[in-house]
Amino acid sequence: MNALAATNRNFRHAARILGLDSKLEKSLLIPFREIKVECTIPKDDGTLVSYVGFRIQHDNARGPMKGGIRYHPEVDPDEVNALAQLMTWKTAVANIPYGGAKGGIGCNPRDLSISELERLTRVFTQRIHDLIGIHRDVPAPDMGTNAQTMAWILDEYSKFHGYSPAVVTGKPIDLGGSLGRESATGLGVVFATESVLAEYGKSISGMKFVIQGFGNVGSWAAKLIHDRGGKVVAVSDITGAIKNPDGIDIPALLRYKESNASLKEFQGADAMDPNDLLVHECDVLIPCALGGVINKENAADVKAKFIIEAANHPTDPEADEILSNKGVVILPDIYANAGGVTVSYFEWVQNIQGFMWEEEKVNCELKRYMHKAFLDIKAMCQIHNCNLRMGAFTLGVNRVARATILRGWEA
Repeated sequence: MNALAATNRNFRHAARILGLDSKLEKSLLIPFREIKVECTIPKDDGTLVSYVGFRIQHDNARGPMKGGIRYHPEVDPDEVNALAQLMTWKTAVANIPYGGAKGGIGCNPRDLSISELERLTRVFTQRIHDLIGIHRDVPAPDMGTNAQTMAWILDEYSKFHGYSPAVVTGKPIDLGGSLGRESATGLGVVFATESVLAEYGKSISGMKFVIQGFGNVGSWAAKLIHDRGGKVVAVSDITGAIKNPDGIDIPALLRYKESNASLKEFQGADAMDPNDLLVHECDVLIPCALGGVINKENAADVKAKFIIEAANHPTDPEADEILSNKGVVILPDIYANAGGVTVSYFEWVQNIQGFMWEEEKVNCELKRYMHKAFLDIKAMCQIHNCNLRMGAFTLGVNRVARATILRGWEA
């Protein structure tokens, strides 16, 4: 099932549980605005090339829309639509004053030079500058984009609207980025894990973890779990997968990956088939890579007792049912990976105030928001007698529906 179909299914299930009016339900599902632009740039060799850019603005009932911009050859309007909708529910679950958006350009950033990427980013910003803004829509980095991309957007946007650091988040620190932003999603995943394990009288210390994806989120989660006494027994990324039943030395693996840009031939673990990683023996499985990796084909073989969804939509609805019947506890993506957008909110607040926070304050506030969100989800689970995924969806959808009604959506 693709991401949009799965997201719509979860939304409709939550709407039924909440007893939403059918017209309101339809209104919440339809995006506020869909933008498609053509971006033509000269390449370094002088030839012209065109790329198509998208921005889906899903909902702004609770505040400015918020969401990443990805550069990827398969940027698909359906997937961008699903991710924009997920951002609406995610920001509501975290209880930060944003709606949801998502964007992207259909290109392969690896095929473009730095100067070509800069020209493409600036042209894309020129096309959408009057549709984004501090109180309208605040982009952030995503797959294939980074702090430098945000710096170019900030600079280009400021040519039209004056210096506006709060127009994007995930910026370099020197341009108003927040301390703690780089580790935020991984740290949020760890705080979420601590919250759910505590419900079962457990802690990270001594538990066995498997982490799929060793990019920014996965590597930070692995490091922080290792620091808390957890055993990371297997990890994988695009270069391969490794395992060590006694626990991998994560600081050593991080140093090795930095030098070699690969997990292959790391001396402290054995190579394994990446396809076996998700069904490897462990207590906690953390998928941090692509969507749809846990599906009806492999769900029955998953041995983990807890799944923490650090990636967007890693578990298909069919797999959800199989895992629930097995008693596996799944912490849904719209809560588990909300640390990134929460610290993006802190960055936006700091920019508007013109006042920088210490990293300790950022991390302390993130812990408070993640823990409070978990308690709110748990309360919804008890009220509606549902699992954590529906607890999170009913919480998010209910908050957006309430804001929509209070604003007078039928007027």
